Amino acid sequence: MNYKQPTQLQAAILDWAGTVVDFGSFAPTQIFVEAFGEFGVEVSLEEARGPMGMGKWDHIRTLCDLPAVAERYRAKFDRTPTDADVTAIYERFMPLQIAKIGLHSALIPGALDAIAALREKGLKIGTCSGYPAVVMAKVVELARHNGYVPDHVVATDEVPNGRPYPAQSLANVIALGISDVAACVKVDDTWPGILEGRSAGMWTVALTCSGNALGMTYEQYKNTPQDKLDQERIRIGRMLEGSRPHYLIDTIADLPAVIDDINARLLRGEVPQNT
Repeated sequence: MNYKQPTQLQAAILDWAGTVVDFGSFAPTQIFVEAFGEFGVEVSLEEARGPMGMGKWDHIRTLCDLPAVAERYRAKFDRTPTDADVTAIYERFMPLQIAKIGLHSALIPGALDAIAALREKGLKIGTCSGYPAVVMAKVVELARHNGYVPDHVVATDEVPNGRPYPAQSLANVIALGISDVAACVKVDDTWPGILEGRSAGMWTVALTCSGNALGMTYEQYKNTPQDKLDQERIRIGRMLEGSRPHYLIDTIADLPAVIDDINARLLRGEVPQNT
């Protein structure tokens, strides 16, 4: 039996915050600031956004490793943060996140129409997130009330290694019965999420305006002058360049046209691993 390259996409693996829900990805970032604050350690919103896309424990560990944050922690506790300290912050982060996740649960404008268009093109919808399962259960419940029900969900603590490792995307491939990773596209607003898709051998689409990198509400985004947005797109594109996304688009509303382009490339014999 001979290997046959896929000729069209079979699935889209979508991130959650900043991709389908929570324009600007405010739910997780603000809670990191609050969780550190409860230990008397200041973390700015900009600092909190830096590792976005990782699992939340790893995110906190990365923040604690920032020289400026480590120095503030040392000034407060006379030592640098250990893994036990990271766990203590994480355990404070979790109830705050669960309690406040509903404040930033609105679907991103155009998401439902875009996902419906993907389904019409024959794609299954898998999802994954840097949230652990206990938070994802709440996120999924809120999304269902808003009309969004994906085919599969993988939380960061349901695999051995979260992003940027490929495990969550590959868990979706298995659960959805996809025949080839080259027939999948990973859509995300963060560099760990794009690296996840790349490492899984998938097509990748990075979102420049709806997520963590721009960090605006939808209203702020719509009221920002076009020349300013153009500058931000360039900045974000450079920031994501190292993760090598195949495509950069503003929001998920622009995704259906990308799906058509990927399908055309698959028909020409192109595969994501070679581009």
